[in-house]
Amino acid sequence: MTQISLNNQVLTLINVFTVEPANQERLIELLTDATNVSVRHAPGFITCILHRGTDGTKVTMYSQWRSAEDYQAMRNDPRPLPYLQEALKIAKFEPGMYEIVTTFEAAGD
Repeated sequence: MTQISLNNQVLTLINVFTVEPANQERLIELLTDATNVSVRHAPGFITCILHRGTDGTKVTMYSQWRSAEDYQAMRNDPRPLPYLQEALKIAKFEPGMYEIVTTFEAAGD
């Protein structure tokens, strides 16, 4: 379950893929398959959410990990590699690692 809280000590990855609109669905399929085959079974994995850009040119993957070491260990697993290699043939990739700084909720006026 996704937990966005200042008290959670998790590593957040926000990975933005830029793709031609004709390839957006294929990219989503590849990222979904890679996650189902391997990523979601990796030690330290907490959650992942895929976002589809409404203009067809972006796919963003938001994920949480227990630690950078757990994420790096998953990256060394060869099972998702074929999916990710194919994804990088059709999309540009901008990875980012983040820590939660603060959160905001509705004001409830």
